[in-house]
Amino acid sequence: MSTDPSTELVDRTRDYYNSDDADRFYYEIWGGEDIHIGLYESPEEPIADASHRTVATMASMLPPLEASTRVLDLGSGYGGSARHLAKTTGCQVTCLNLSETQNARNRELTAAAGLDSLITVIDGSFEDLPFPDASFDVVWSQDAFLHSSRRQRIFEEIDRVLVPGGHLIFTDPMQAERVPPRDLRPVLDRLHLDSLGSIAAYRESVAGLGWETVAIRPLLDQLITHYRSVHRELSQRRPQLEAKISEDYMARMLSGLMRWVEAGRARRLEWGILHFRKPLA
Repeated sequence: MSTDPSTELVDRTRDYYNSDDADRFYYEIWGGEDIHIGLYESPEEPIADASHRTVATMASMLPPLEASTRVLDLGSGYGGSARHLAKTTGCQVTCLNLSETQNARNRELTAAAGLDSLITVIDGSFEDLPFPDASFDVVWSQDAFLHSSRRQRIFEEIDRVLVPGGHLIFTDPMQAERVPPRDLRPVLDRLHLDSLGSIAAYRESVAGLGWETVAIRPLLDQLITHYRSVHRELSQRRPQLEAKISEDYMARMLSGLMRWVEAGRARRLEWGILHFRKPLA
């Protein structure tokens, strides 16, 4: 493993999501095709339904997508968002994701849905995008940027591959303003991070690139509901999952989920939908 801290973090993240325990947990419990935070109409709503609602809501915030629209999904997981966009609009979607395990499942699900002519899945890091300048009209991401220690680098790379007038829309678990990192140590240590992004920091990053803010929707209560829902689902299904997921992993996951819930309740976190636009000139 490299001694470069940023590369180390990329390697750790890839190894984690490639593990059998993580793959089975996220696919079985977190939401199936959509492994990100959901938008809940009630706390009892199925995780998969709420997670899919996030995708539909984000898509509704963008200008209408067409067959000629090129979308880049960063940290695409199992590709649920890409398949929704391709199926409903006919647009071309490129999925970039660290985990080869998740990408293999994405390709299988995409082929089964008959959408492999519209969706390309690439193994890679969003800190170094393997695409020419001005390759995409929309960049999309859900709950992935937190895994990077070089968030400014991510925005610079997005700026490079977006066409003038292109859109960036994403969600991310973030830290609340003026919260010292020591107050988030239980969350940060699990992620091997020194900090999370924040709404103010992300706005500053894109403003430095000359972009405009289209919409910011803070939705912290949805993060709290989602992590509580995942905790409840894992607790209830724990006996049935013992043959698929190690007991140690489930125990650590249950503990980690509650740390997110507690930090959210203490208003030390933030989560929401952020939408920015690159200028035409």
